[in-house]
Amino acid sequence: MQAMILAAGLGTRLKPVTDEIPKALVELNGKTLLEISIRNLIENDFRKIIINVHHFADKVKEFLDKNTFAADIFISDESDLLLDTGGGIKHAQKFFNDSPILVHNVDIISNLNLKEFYQYHINDDALASLVVSRRTSSRYLLFNDENILCGWQNTKNDEKIIVRAEPNLKQLAFDGIHILNPHMIELFPKEKAFSIIKAYLKIAETEDIHAYISNDIKWIDVGKIDNLQKAEELYSILLKK
Repeated sequence: MQAMILAAGLGTRLKPVTDEIPKALVELNGKTLLEISIRNLIENDFRKIIINVHHFADKVKEFLDKNTFAADIFISDESDLLLDTGGGIKHAQKFFNDSPILVHNVDIISNLNLKEFYQYHINDDALASLVVSRRTSSRYLLFNDENILCGWQNTKNDEKIIVRAEPNLKQLAFDGIHILNPHMIELFPKEKAFSIIKAYLKIAETEDIHAYISNDIKWIDVGKIDNLQKAEELYSILLKK
């Protein structure tokens, strides 16, 4: 099984911590976010891992050179231009084989069973499966009663994008973990830098992209400075299980 860790971000919400190091090397209880992500993937039987880098790319490469993991790890270098989440996946296309790709944001800590999620996607007929939950957020993905992606909404300014006009759309928050089939990348936008949500919304006009609802998930986005202590507490709890 193959996976990609999105680790190229600038980490601006984690300043001043990220003034000297990339977000991927921010530590929780002595472990970097990158190591936590890699070991979580390996524990769930992922043996091919692609990691994209941009901000302090050399420091991430140095960290990987100094540490040994039980997986084949490849670097997708975006040093020249930060490509955003969708562009980063597209840029890494040369590393992928024909099996589905699990994509995991480096700043997400959760107890999601990644192997179970991967098997769900294989048994499904969607081009992509997105982990979502019913939690409070300012931005939501919109799904119909069959859990098919139909749109996106920003509740702060009430901006809304509807790609399938269906009644009773439900708001679900994206949890930064998803799986896509490699041939789907051929449907991505032509530009270099773009978000994966932009790509999914465009493709969802004609293809089925499914929600993987995980309401009982223990989850936190470590990308905010205020969440660091909470993330350390959650990581400590998950280590004990």
